[in-house]
Amino acid sequence: MKLIRELEELQPEMQKWRRDIHAHPEIAFEEHRTSKIVIEKLKSFGIEVDSGIAGTGVVGTLKKGQGNRSIALRADLDALLINETNDFDHKSKTPGKMHACGHDGHTTMLLGAAKYLSEHGDFDGTIHFIFQPAEENEGGGKVMVDEGLFEKYPVEAVYGMHNIPGMAVGTFAIKPGPIMASFDIFNLKVIGKGGHAAMPQTTIDPIIIGTKIVEAYQSIVSRYINPQEPVVLSVTQFHGGDAYNVIPNEVEIKGTVRCFSPKVQASMEKQMEKITSSVCSAYGAKFEFEYQRRYPPTINSEDEVQTSLKVAKNISGDSMVNSAPTPSMGSEDFAFMLQEKPGSYIWIGNGDKEGSCMLHNPGYDFNDEILPIGSTYWVEMAQEILSPIR
Repeated sequence: MKLIRELEELQPEMQKWRRDIHAHPEIAFEEHRTSKIVIEKLKSFGIEVDSGIAGTGVVGTLKKGQGNRSIALRADLDALLINETNDFDHKSKTPGKMHACGHDGHTTMLLGAAKYLSEHGDFDGTIHFIFQPAEENEGGGKVMVDEGLFEKYPVEAVYGMHNIPGMAVGTFAIKPGPIMASFDIFNLKVIGKGGHAAMPQTTIDPIIIGTKIVEAYQSIVSRYINPQEPVVLSVTQFHGGDAYNVIPNEVEIKGTVRCFSPKVQASMEKQMEKITSSVCSAYGAKFEFEYQRRYPPTINSEDEVQTSLKVAKNISGDSMVNSAPTPSMGSEDFAFMLQEKPGSYIWIGNGDKEGSCMLHNPGYDFNDEILPIGSTYWVEMAQEILSPIR
């Protein structure tokens, strides 16, 4: 691997940064301590800093030369509502919260790159380092865009990166087009008529009706959607009743839909509401149905992907870069930035050791071995795009 020597030497210090952030996780829009660390470090690197966009978001700006080209490099800040089960020294000190997705590592890798680019970077133009809050569920990327991120910091393209457990250290994966799915949620309330469990004939049982709806939802995927269009519908919550001998008056059913196509999104929403209405009507129940499109699909741009592939292959070699990975049914609010600007979102291997945990797992930890790899990618990407005229 061709890593930048100064970043390899910086690895122990970056590890300290990362482990400190890991030990003090903060969830969406509450990343005050983490933002303060980012601000202090960027300023110590001699980088101009702006803060407060989307509440706890930070943007560092570094300009060199006379060039008028500009790009953005983005990392996420927030942690998750998960109780960490690790027992190492840097485990979460906040019960019920942990960095179970590696955003502590993402923030650190971009900070390492910012330090190097400020001190040694060979480029002509402007780099905006975006440290985004609230990636997990709350759409901090959309909030930053809505608050004028790219009006205040105009760029030609924006780039993101995420670690992937199970991918070997030193590997990368990226492709043009959809690489992450949309994230939609639904909330359904089935309103029946409660009563005594010994006399079900006097009730309109919302539990029976709800189970019929859940079963029917799966027919949408198998019978209404083109089988060549990937889509997942998962019911993740079913709440109703609180006594053994009482049929409840209502139940709540909630879940998520994932796909890569706006057309499929629209079809899923339409068919779910149609099925809900039909089943409830057949049993004499009422319903309340809500469908929210939280995150759009993450769609990479062709030209920016080719640049990312070139940089990744220069670092790791052709055999270590997957240029045709299977898109993930997970989602990412970096998609909102890619709706505004061309760009690319790359996966970096977090390690494939036996027993390594998946993302959003209480035993997960970011692999500090890859810190200089990710930082090198960011540096080489910036210098490749903003290479000075010799």
